[in-house]
Amino acid sequence: MVEIKTDTALELMREAGRVVANALAAVRAAAAPGVSLLELDEAARAVLDEAGARSPFLGYRPAFAPVPFPAVICASVNDAVAHGIPTAYRLRDGDLVSIDCGAELDGWNGDAAVSFTVGTPRPADLALIETTRRALEAGIAAATVGHRLGDVSHAIGTVARRGGYGMPADFGGHGIGRRMHEDPHLPNRGRPGRGLPLRHGLVLAIEPMLMAGGRDAHRTDPDGWTLRTTDGSRAAHVEHTVAVTEDGPRILTLP
Repeated sequence: MVEIKTDTALELMREAGRVVANALAAVRAAAAPGVSLLELDEAARAVLDEAGARSPFLGYRPAFAPVPFPAVICASVNDAVAHGIPTAYRLRDGDLVSIDCGAELDGWNGDAAVSFTVGTPRPADLALIETTRRALEAGIAAATVGHRLGDVSHAIGTVARRGGYGMPADFGGHGIGRRMHEDPHLPNRGRPGRGLPLRHGLVLAIEPMLMAGGRDAHRTDPDGWTLRTTDGSRAAHVEHTVAVTEDGPRILTLP
């Protein structure tokens, strides 16, 4: 069931989104060669705790997962596309890192992700991140009253394919509100003019995931969570929580 949010609910979701943005900023500021993924998770936890927010990631266990998720961020490095579990791995110069974070505040959720490089960047990684960011911007721009869900999917997929990048099949964005994952599912590819009509108050977590190798194939680690490219190519993942409004798309997870 798709829930349409009231304007009051959108304001509450904006507060949750601000916590997410601050947590991601803290993680990015802490990321440097020699810093562990567990330390990045602690940086995000500190922001959530200070805001009085709960992590919707911690303890989350969907049907596919063998164990509940043990952290407040997903930390995916290099060939990890998404859902990476923070470990004692210490970042190295040139790593490509994707961080996904959520926050629940006063019963409402926000969800966002960023990708960045640590230390000396590879030009190919910068191009991948930039294209992923542009795919997100295209999806957000299409999230307007009068469009359909397929228009958002088509906008994301068009940017990715033109860049020569792959996208993991069956993964994409989602509705969000009182729960982190709500209807509708938002594929990162689709046909324009198809799917759910977009209405004022619909809130979507829009999240392109691009893989540098150009293939759509992926695999899951033995941990049951971490999604990786099958060819070892690098991946990037960016996300914002976005409200469809009569005044245009409103990003709820900006600082």
